[in-house]
Amino acid sequence: MSVVVIASLAIFVGILFFLYGQQKKENTLSRLVLLGLVFGSAFGLALQLIFEEGNPVIAQTLEWVNVVGRGYVGLLKMIIMPLVLVSMIAAVVKLEKGGALGKISGLTISVLLATTALSALIGIMVTQAFGLSAEGLTEGARETARIAALEARADRVSDLTIPQMLVSFIPTNPFSDLTGARSTSIIAVVIFGVLTGIAARKVMAEKQELESPIRTFVEAAQSIVMRLVKMIMALTPYGIAALMAKVVATSSASDILNLLGFIVASYVAIALMFVVHGVLVSFVGVSPKEYFQKIWPVLTFAFTSRSSAATIPLNVEAQINKLRVPPAIANLSASFGATIGQNGCAGIYPAMLAVMVAPSVGIDPMDINFILSLIAIIVISSFGIAGVGGGATFAALIVLPAMGLPVTIAALLISIEPLIDMARTALNVSGAMTAGTITSRLMKQTVKDEELETQQA
Repeated sequence: MSVVVIASLAIFVGILFFLYGQQKKENTLSRLVLLGLVFGSAFGLALQLIFEEGNPVIAQTLEWVNVVGRGYVGLLKMIIMPLVLVSMIAAVVKLEKGGALGKISGLTISVLLATTALSALIGIMVTQAFGLSAEGLTEGARETARIAALEARADRVSDLTIPQMLVSFIPTNPFSDLTGARSTSIIAVVIFGVLTGIAARKVMAEKQELESPIRTFVEAAQSIVMRLVKMIMALTPYGIAALMAKVVATSSASDILNLLGFIVASYVAIALMFVVHGVLVSFVGVSPKEYFQKIWPVLTFAFTSRSSAATIPLNVEAQINKLRVPPAIANLSASFGATIGQNGCAGIYPAMLAVMVAPSVGIDPMDINFILSLIAIIVISSFGIAGVGGGATFAALIVLPAMGLPVTIAALLISIEPLIDMARTALNVSGAMTAGTITSRLMKQTVKDEELETQQA
C-alpha cells in the first residue's frame, strides 16, 4: 500500500470520525445522512479529480472504503429475513380482524401494479418527447460481451410462464428461503410468516392457556429484531458516505456525456413519477411535502445502495414511525414492493427501451395498440420479475422479446446503467411506501401515539 493510498484513507477515516462526532451531538438521522452524502461525494470527486479515472490509487482506496459501504449493506441484508418473518407473524397475531389481511394484500398489490402502469406511460411519453432512439448508440468491447450474455439469458427467460413465476413464490423450503437462496425468497418468507401467524391465531383460539405465552414470545422476538434494526440504522451515515464515495469516484465522465440525453430523459421520467406518488398520497390526506421529508433518508440509502431489498428494514421503520402505517401493512408493502411492481426498474426502464428500439423494426411507438400492449405486458411482467432474478435488465429481457423487439439495446446502455439505476431504485422504494401509505389510509388503520411509544421503548 502506497503512501498516497494511506493518506487518502486517513482523510476518509477523518470523515467517519467527523460523522461520529456529529452523531454524539444527537443530530437527527436526516441531517447525518445528508452530511454523509455530501462528504462522501466530495471525497469521491476529489479522488477522481486528483488521480483521474482508472488510476490504481482510486481502486486501492475504494477497496478499503468498500469495507464500510459493503459492510453496512451486508448488515442490512442480514436482518431482512428475520425482520420480515418476525414482523409478519407479529402482525397477523396482533391483527384485530383476521379477514383484513386479504384486503390489505390485495389493495397493496393493486396500488403497486397501478403505479407501475402509470410509470410505464410516463416512460413512453418522456422518451417520445425527447426524441430518443436506438440509432447512434456505440458498441464497444464491454457492450459486445454484454449483448451475448443478455441474448443467452433472454432465451431462458422467454421460456418462463406467468404461472411458473407465481408458483416460485410458494415457500417449498422456508429455511432455504431464509438464507435468500432464491430471487423470490422475500415473498416466500412473507407467505411463510403469514401462514405461521394464522396457525398461531388458530392455536390461541383452540387452547386459551397458550394465548399468553404465544403473545409474549412474539412480542419479545419482535422487540429484539426491531432493536437490532435500530442499532444497524445508526450506522447509516457512515454507509452512505462510503457508498457515495464509490459512486462518484467510479463514474465515467465520457460515458455520461455520450449518453447524456438518455440520462436526462430517465431522470425527468423518474422525477415525474415522484410527483405522481405525491399526488396519490395527497388523495388520502397525506401532505406530499411532509411525505417526502419523512422518507427522504430511506430514498437516499436506496439511491446509493441500488438495492430495494437491502432498503426493506429502513422502509419498514420509516413507514411505522414516520408515516404511522401499521406493521402488517408496512411489512407487506415493503416486501412486495421490493419484488413486485417496481415503478422504476420494471415500469419506466423497459418502456423507454421499447419506444427507443421500436422504429428499428418498423413499429410506430405512438400507435395506440402498441402503447396499450406495452403497458399491459409491463404490468404483467412486473408481477413476475422476482421469478427471474429481479431488476431492470430482467424486466427488459421479458418485455422486449414479448413485444417482438431486440434486447441488444439493454447492453448498449451498460456504461451508464449504475447512474440511472440509483434513481430507479429510489423510485421503487417510494412506490412501495406509497402503496403502504395509501393502503393504511383507505383501510383506516394508522399507528396511534401510544402504540408508537410502546414500540420505541
